Amino acid sequence: MTRDDARLKRMLEEERSRLIEDIDHLATIRYRRISSSNHMAENATAAFDQASNQALLKQLQHRLQRVEHALAKFDQGTYGYCENCGEPIDFARLKALPDARFCLKCQRQRETMGGRPLGPRALETGEI
Repeated sequence: MTRDDARLKRMLEEERSRLIEDIDHLATIRYRRISSSNHMAENATAAFDQASNQALLKQLQHRLQRVEHALAKFDQGTYGYCENCGEPIDFARLKALPDARFCLKCQRQRETMGGRPLGPRALETGEI
């Protein structure tokens, strides 16, 4: 493992620690029953806060999966290689996005498949 690889792995490990801490924090938040207040505005605010926190929790969990996938690739000896074409991923791309799974060329192709951009749920459905 090169010094740059070690630095990228350390970045991923630090990101994993931050994500786990954030997920644990959001998971411990207890909400009051939305209908327990007589004020519609309070109920709407409580519902919005709960929905926002749940969406954030889901995003953090997905991000953690990507980071753990990248760390597993280190153990397999495949980190830094495009999962589509097998070519090395540019170091500048990995530095900016250490959990990148595809080289820039393949990522562009995935995002524009047939000229049609992927939808906002592409990450969740595994298209990216």
